[in-house]
Amino acid sequence: MPKLAIPRTPLAIAASLVIAALLIRMRDFGNPVIHVDEQFYLLVGDRMLHGALPYVDIWDRKPVGLFLIFAAIRFLPGDGILAYQIVASLFAAATAWLVHRGAARLGARSGGAFAAALAYLLWLSLLSGRGGQSPVFYNLFVTAAAILTLRLPTLSRPRAIALNGAAACLLAGLAIQTKYTPAVEGAFFGLAHLLYLRRAGASVVTCALSATLWILLAIAPTALVAFDYWRRGPVVFDAFWFSNFASITLRKGYSAAKIAGRLAGNIGILLPLLACTILTARAHPRSPQKTLMLGWLAAALVAFAAIGAFFDHYALPLLAPLTILSAPALTRHRMAIPAIFSIGLSVFVAKVLIWPTDAAGARAVARVVKANSGQECPYVFAGDSITYLLADTCLPTPYVFPSTLAYEPERGASGVDEVMEVRRILANRPPVIVTIDPPMAEWNRQTFPLVQSALSRSYYPIFRTARDRGHVIVYLRNDRVRRSISAGAELTLSR
Repeated sequence: MPKLAIPRTPLAIAASLVIAALLIRMRDFGNPVIHVDEQFYLLVGDRMLHGALPYVDIWDRKPVGLFLIFAAIRFLPGDGILAYQIVASLFAAATAWLVHRGAARLGARSGGAFAAALAYLLWLSLLSGRGGQSPVFYNLFVTAAAILTLRLPTLSRPRAIALNGAAACLLAGLAIQTKYTPAVEGAFFGLAHLLYLRRAGASVVTCALSATLWILLAIAPTALVAFDYWRRGPVVFDAFWFSNFASITLRKGYSAAKIAGRLAGNIGILLPLLACTILTARAHPRSPQKTLMLGWLAAALVAFAAIGAFFDHYALPLLAPLTILSAPALTRHRMAIPAIFSIGLSVFVAKVLIWPTDAAGARAVARVVKANSGQECPYVFAGDSITYLLADTCLPTPYVFPSTLAYEPERGASGVDEVMEVRRILANRPPVIVTIDPPMAEWNRQTFPLVQSALSRSYYPIFRTARDRGHVIVYLRNDRVRRSISAGAELTLSR
């Protein structure tokens, strides 16, 4: 392995990883449309500070804990865009530091451990994690719980194992309140602690009491949220329960071809890390720490497969176990580090750097919407939910995540009659309607014709800008006169 200036002290390692995280992610700083998910999380967090109650006033199926993170971020200066991206970068760097710790416990030398931590940061951006996707935040809690679990082979006293398990399961509980899939990994951490507790000579009663405590700690954050909704009354609690635990079962699946394509893409991106992990798994000796790490990876794979949609950001929770397991191979094989980073950086250039950010267009759309909405509520049928925040407008519906009412996979999964809701919105005659062309998924066959009919009958296009592989189009109601926006922004109907 080439001689590199590897930071050695914990402080130097932490500082280096913060700098690396900022450098890798800085291209998107200030970009409000990195991904459709995180811009919506920021909108929800912002509206919570104005009294909105998730699942009632603004609908989604993510846990409240995720929205609380974004609500807290809104206390920072600015419109929240740069703030959440800086905070997410710090979460990523902290998780990378834990990856370094885990790699060292797996026997990797300093160069391999630091390379694994850098790989974690780089691969986040390759899987749509270059902003504030939920795993960027909850990976920190899960990885911390995993590092605690790696201590088990060194713990011999039942009391120490019980306390270690309590800390790990509480961390898993925090992750679960950020997204529910880490429950699988949390269950593995609990079972691993139970096995080691029994091996340490604890009685069956002690094991049962410890397991009960761990389960209570793991569910405590979610139970507190559920209690808060329960005390607000049965209607509010039913909205919470349906959104968090029932609606996902009603979501339509995607075609086999699309699923296979996404899965193949994920495997392709992860292939260098998978190869290093296989080398580590096959190497001898098989230490207890390695067995625990492989168990964590298996649990993460189960969680990844559980939903079945295989969007690339669903693979983000695999990065921490894969990079930790890659570290011994990066230490042992001298060409592994240059090879893995040559591949990773090439994909980073092709997938991230050469693509336009669409940031300027998204902010221009918001200015147009703000200038032409007055005191009325515009309607983003399809496009970017962040438009509501940037334009500082009211919301025409609780279902402002565009795919909820606009796209076929969500039809029948939100607990609302989408047709009736879209008709209600259109009956209120929104001053501005925003849509995109082409759609990001198949149009909802029942609501799309309603919006198209309204647009052709009562609206005219006033602005169009590039968005991803298509365009965002802003329509103004026929009885309203188009208002110009601030100097330097053009109203145009061409790309």
